[in-house]
Amino acid sequence: MEGVLVRKIKKICVFCGANSGKDVAFVNATFHLGKVLGKRKIDLVYGGGKLGLMGCVSTAVAQHERQVLGIIPSAFTINNLVGETCGKEIKVATMQERLVMMMELSDAFIALPGGFGTLEELFQMISWAQLNIHNKPIGVLNINGFFNGLLSFVDHAVKQEFITPRARKILISATTADELVDKLQAFRFEPDPALSKLKWSPSSSQKEKLDLTLRL
Repeated sequence: MEGVLVRKIKKICVFCGANSGKDVAFVNATFHLGKVLGKRKIDLVYGGGKLGLMGCVSTAVAQHERQVLGIIPSAFTINNLVGETCGKEIKVATMQERLVMMMELSDAFIALPGGFGTLEELFQMISWAQLNIHNKPIGVLNINGFFNGLLSFVDHAVKQEFITPRARKILISATTADELVDKLQAFRFEPDPALSKLKWSPSSSQKEKLDLTLRL
């Protein structure tokens, strides 16, 4: 990355499935991502618990002596539904509160293979970046072509002029963990000139939650 200004990333939030998936490559690549984060001295923020790929990435990061923070809705902790979080755990009341806290505490975001919840989290972060709520890099680790269809759909939406070419640049992709982290570090946010005028103000509540109310 010679000649490229590198973004300082201390914590990466990983969105991924609570299942391990059909292909063992998903598990292997997830453990390797944890190893890469450890080698680069990057801590992990994730959704808590130890199920599926979520358990794989948190275990791998902890094994490489980096901090792990699980942010989990209290409902998931009843009857040990998702297993014990690897590392520190913060309980929140709602899924939305969880995602806002993930955004606030992380420097970048990576999506691994997963289901509807993973996709929701990924696209929520992309949407918030487009609206200039944050300017942090977002990428998918395209293990064995898992995200090929999604990336093709996004490009199709660009061609149909529902997503602008500028907004398309928000979503980064790579096939290896090292390449993806390199791209996240090199990412330069290009806000839409019109949307950059939007004003998002912090809440005045004692909990200091992010207020996503649009101020025109």
